[in-house]
Amino acid sequence: MSPAISRYGVKRLCSVLGVSRSSFYCWRWTAVDRAARQVADAKLAARIRAVHQESDGTYGAPRIAAEFREENREAVNHKRVAGVMRASGTEGIRLRSQHRTTVSDPAAAKAPDLIGRNFTTGKPNTKYGDDITHLPIDDGKFCYLATVIDLASLRLAGKPRTPAPVAQGNRKSVQWTHRVRNGLL
Repeated sequence: MSPAISRYGVKRLCSVLGVSRSSFYCWRWTAVDRAARQVADAKLAARIRAVHQESDGTYGAPRIAAEFREENREAVNHKRVAGVMRASGTEGIRLRSQHRTTVSDPAAAKAPDLIGRNFTTGKPNTKYGDDITHLPIDDGKFCYLATVIDLASLRLAGKPRTPAPVAQGNRKSVQWTHRVRNGLL
């Protein structure tokens, strides 16, 4: 841009490019600092790759930053490490696994919508809604909690817990509610 500046001037070039003159001068004065930062980032990227390879590719930004602190090197913020890793394409391993609790059968018939998606009612004990959730316990097992809610009062009408699968838990919840409500279900 230097030959263009001497030929056309800063004011004209900045207006053509849609940049303020103060931004141009700031960019020009900080060129040395940007170059130094790029050199520092390249050195940091090499150190990050070394630590990442030592960990067999498992460490992410927080653990690499902690490793730098432990080795009495200069302290580097984990956000800067994350940015350099992102720029260089280095990634750690995420160990969180997804738990799939429901495997639906595509050939199975869908349950009928008995209340027509109308969840409002004026009288208690006329419409109920149910829900089921799984609560993780130890060794990757789940305890299923099936609830039945009275849609008028929004009160819990039934809540048996079962280690059985979802459908059995819901059936038990409805049967339990029927017994408690003396046949009003």
